Amino acid sequence: MADIMIRKRKRMRSKDLKNLVKDMEEALKVPLFNEDNAVDLAESSDFNLIFVDGDILGLVYEEKPFLTVRGILKYKPEARAVTVDMGAVPFVVNGADVMGPGIVECDPEIQEGDMVWIRDVRNKAPLAVGVALRSGEEIAQRSPGKAIKSLHFAGDKLWKTGE
Repeated sequence: MADIMIRKRKRMRSKDLKNLVKDMEEALKVPLFNEDNAVDLAESSDFNLIFVDGDILGLVYEEKPFLTVRGILKYKPEARAVTVDMGAVPFVVNGADVMGPGIVECDPEIQEGDMVWIRDVRNKAPLAVGVALRSGEEIAQRSPGKAIKSLHFAGDKLWKTGE
């Protein structure tokens, strides 16, 4: 698998960084990086990437900033989490979208179109990041069909770029 193409990497201005961090902290409800960290924004083939002290810890998809799987491992948020049963794990870590029946629990504050992160029920380990196709209440009903569109997962080219 080819590496991800990264171009136009540049240091974020203080004002832009404050706005980006504020948006992410409101969504995830945990303190994240700040002006003391070296934070760069770069374009890639799939979405914009956020480098924090040299590590890819965030991404920007359709103007919405969110943590990567590595970022979730580092900052350990609880908000915007969707938990899947162990039967769904092999599919999720291969990049499959998350289907309604495989979901065990989710954050009820999730809105359709929000960025979310997916974890397994046994270890609560982050598996992937995606976009909610339904609200948290609808996801909790476990109705058939796609519930989350997968964007990035542990083991994909973005994950391997960070190794």
